[in-house]
Amino acid sequence: MSVTRRELLWATAGIGAAGALAACAGSKGGSGSAAGVASGSANEQPRTGGTLKVGALGRASAITRDPHGTQANESDYLIISLLYDTLTVPGDKTNTAARLAASWKPSEDLRTWRFTLADGATFHDGTPVTAEDVVWSLKRLRATPSGKSRLPGIQPEGIRAEDARTVVLVSDYANADLPLLTRLTTFVLKKDTKDDALAGAPGTGPFTLDWYRDGNARLVRNDNWYGGKVLLDAVEVRIFESPQAMANALLAGQIDVASNVGAVAARTAETRKDIQILRRPNDMAMPIVMRAADGPFADAKVREALRLSVDRDAMVKQVLSGYGTVGNDILGTGDPAYAKDIPQRKRDLDRARQLLAEAGFDTTRTYDLITTEDIAGLAESATLFATQVREAGVRINVVKQDSKVFWDATWLKAPLYTSYWGTNDSVVFFASKTMLSDAGQNEAGWQEPSFDEAYRTAMATADEAARTTLLHQLQEIEYARSGYLLWGMADGIDLAGSAVRDLPRLPGYGRVQLEKTWLAR
Repeated sequence: MSVTRRELLWATAGIGAAGALAACAGSKGGSGSAAGVASGSANEQPRTGGTLKVGALGRASAITRDPHGTQANESDYLIISLLYDTLTVPGDKTNTAARLAASWKPSEDLRTWRFTLADGATFHDGTPVTAEDVVWSLKRLRATPSGKSRLPGIQPEGIRAEDARTVVLVSDYANADLPLLTRLTTFVLKKDTKDDALAGAPGTGPFTLDWYRDGNARLVRNDNWYGGKVLLDAVEVRIFESPQAMANALLAGQIDVASNVGAVAARTAETRKDIQILRRPNDMAMPIVMRAADGPFADAKVREALRLSVDRDAMVKQVLSGYGTVGNDILGTGDPAYAKDIPQRKRDLDRARQLLAEAGFDTTRTYDLITTEDIAGLAESATLFATQVREAGVRINVVKQDSKVFWDATWLKAPLYTSYWGTNDSVVFFASKTMLSDAGQNEAGWQEPSFDEAYRTAMATADEAARTTLLHQLQEIEYARSGYLLWGMADGIDLAGSAVRDLPRLPGYGRVQLEKTWLAR
């Protein structure tokens, strides 16, 4: 399995078309109650104290303690994110907000970025965080098997400390969106931390480790956290292997929060007045990937035919129980620069059949669509897709694979498979990670020089209006020719007990920011 792939499911990506280019000291990552979530009386004041019990998905066979390692479990990522800070995080007012980095500023050519560390930042053992600690951590991250994808365009020699509080990152190319890279897995450890000492290594985050057992953990408030006052006394993270088991534990009062539990559980909880439903619209992209480099779907006409064969409204209604939004084959729908004016692609079976005939597509064969049951609705989407495209004359056999086999042998290689990304707020994130010809995670093996050129030009453009225009062109190319069929985006859904207040309302990585959450009991 890819070292970074599952981490990216959690990570919210883009810093958006605006706001990145100026020297900035973004707002702290935001928390709050989302629309539709009870948050108590308007006169309530946040209070300190109490232990929040959070359920998160994971499997015992995939447990890790390494902040830069394979985090296949959401439970592991939650624990690590509460213990270790990244340089930046998603924000409630800006897409990228300050965390361990208080501010950042680019050079005129947008290749060199200087990050200034937050005042008073210390590790849990009381020692100050220095630029050398950050540089060592980023170089350790860059040295992982997929380090190129984690920090694209940044070579090890392009990471250095300018002084005790300034970290310099130098990109191989102009990159107006470089700060988004620091929202991902840039967890900071003390310089020279040994691999065999990772389990107890001090972090910089809002909570410190009390105990850890088999993927479950208790974390206690860090009263010296540089980011401000933490309200909860403690957070207990409990690992669950299925959304249903986690939902049952919430309904039975065994945990306070069921994280990322899915639409089925939300439907079950709708009649319970003692349960809050936190809904994050457009939280997860669920595309079908058609390999463009070679094989039966290499012809753009065939890919267009499949896109025209899908009933997107039915997919959202049946697969997501209505907890989602129709997609238009462009990833990053939450980005302010998302091209909403591109016409919504609709089902057209006659045109689909015509394109298949023009391409000489063999409709007598049966083609495998490989999927997993990693998240709720993924396998179901494959099955419904197979039923729908059959009406255009395409025969699909759905193959469900074990997660490990899928990520090791299928992802990035198979002609046709399902994918999913727990982030959806940046067009350029997906462009840089999954669609550039040399992208380390080019899921479809798509190579389109005009797309590459549009991306590089946009990243080298400081003017916001001009950059937005270029990003629009980028999306037009993606819409017309990429290897993605994005039929819909799933809402992120947490369930919470009635006493929980101010859960994070941000998508992706933002939902692990629990420092302002509190209990009204």
